[in-house]
Amino acid sequence: MTNLPDDPTAALLLRLNQNINALGAAIEEVGAWLDQRGATESYERISEHLEVLVDNSDAIAELMADLIARQAPEETTDPED
Repeated sequence: MTNLPDDPTAALLLRLNQNINALGAAIEEVGAWLDQRGATESYERISEHLEVLVDNSDAIAELMADLIARQAPEETTDPED
């Protein structure tokens, strides 16, 4: 595992957001597969749920950028001290 900053909140949220996007993409593929096989009702329900992910995506990205900008820079220590 890589070294984490003192406050790993931003890194954690970034990874969670990546997971959400990956799950959304996978579910979208399943929905398209169902639609091709005539399960349009299931496809429509999946699409409605995926809209929530899409609607929240920009806000999540903006809030994560704000959080990262607010973090205090980590202090570097001089090894000679």
